[in-house]
Amino acid sequence: MTVSIKANAQDYQALILKDRQEKALSLSKSKFGPLPADQVQFLDYFPVDKAYQVTADVTLLIGEETFKMPTYDGTSNPYKRYAILNFTLNNKPYQLTVYQSAALFQNPQYKNHLFLPFLDLTNGQESYSGGRYIDLSTEDIINGKATIDFNTAYNPYCAYSNGYRCPVPPQENILETKIMAGEKAFHKQKNERPVDIQAGQNFSADDLKIINNGTETEKLRVLQITNEKDLTVLTTTSVDLKFDDPSIAILEKRMFSTVQDPEHTGVGIAAPQIGINKNLIVVQRFDKVGEPFESYINPKIIWRSKFIRKGVEGCLSIPDRREEVLRSNTIRLQYISKEGKIKEENIEGFTAVIFQHEVDHLYGILYPDRVEEAQKEEFEPLSDKMQFYIKPNTLRP
Repeated sequence: MTVSIKANAQDYQALILKDRQEKALSLSKSKFGPLPADQVQFLDYFPVDKAYQVTADVTLLIGEETFKMPTYDGTSNPYKRYAILNFTLNNKPYQLTVYQSAALFQNPQYKNHLFLPFLDLTNGQESYSGGRYIDLSTEDIINGKATIDFNTAYNPYCAYSNGYRCPVPPQENILETKIMAGEKAFHKQKNERPVDIQAGQNFSADDLKIINNGTETEKLRVLQITNEKDLTVLTTTSVDLKFDDPSIAILEKRMFSTVQDPEHTGVGIAAPQIGINKNLIVVQRFDKVGEPFESYINPKIIWRSKFIRKGVEGCLSIPDRREEVLRSNTIRLQYISKEGKIKEENIEGFTAVIFQHEVDHLYGILYPDRVEEAQKEEFEPLSDKMQFYIKPNTLRP
């Protein structure tokens, strides 16, 4: 929301309050949203303070490369740095970077949308620990200036419920001051994200061409990052699938045949790897008797352990390359059964690694992205603090 600087104090406050009321109304109408209707009343805000509406000098950034902005669920979203905003607050200079979503930019409705996430010294106390967001537009930049209104700062959905992919504000957007404006922390226990099992999509006509171009046991072509068109599909976020789509059974069989191809065997495969951007994966369950391959519809990792393991990974879509990757040792997986039931289970060890690798594919994340992310983080080794053992002949890579 953009509020005119010329509005008088009374009108300005009315506009801000109206914006907050509209948000509450929107949340209360959403059955599958982050906040149940009976909890909307607990939304809390700082008093409206026009001192937190500032004018920033804008420096546009040209030629910026797309990068992966981490999210609180352990995945990431593609963004570009769009501009640097320099402003003064309480007589002190500050700087923030505003971003443009590489995914939303493709949608005409959001082509002008700019994303301003930030952290400040109220986080974890007066405001949500994970930071807050402000929405801007490219049209808000006039003659090299733009208005930042911290009174419109809002909480990500992660403040209310688990299971959302909320971007983590980058290090460059930490303000060493208290922003006593906008939305406060939500002081109720977090909810679990409700799942709408009817929200998925059926296979498209193009999907069906791939699925039906061969017998049920015939392997599919695996997309390669060395092919530009293939790479576009592999780096595109997939969408949920209708659990009762009749073509799932055929696709499963063909994916089983593909991942078990004697010439290029694997331990897992995701639908984007065979050209279909739908949320379906096949994983070998080394933690089950007989080590079967199983398929999963709309899998989501809703929790990841802080305990990290290092292991070598390869990928059917990345030829002649294997590298050490850091993954959570234990995860909690949520998926939809073929009967339309929501299922959850805890998975650990090498099987958990496979699930993380394949679920990443659904978000357009490839394992080299994880290698690059790990290089920017610090980890403390535990090898001198604990020892692990395993019975002979059960070692897994």
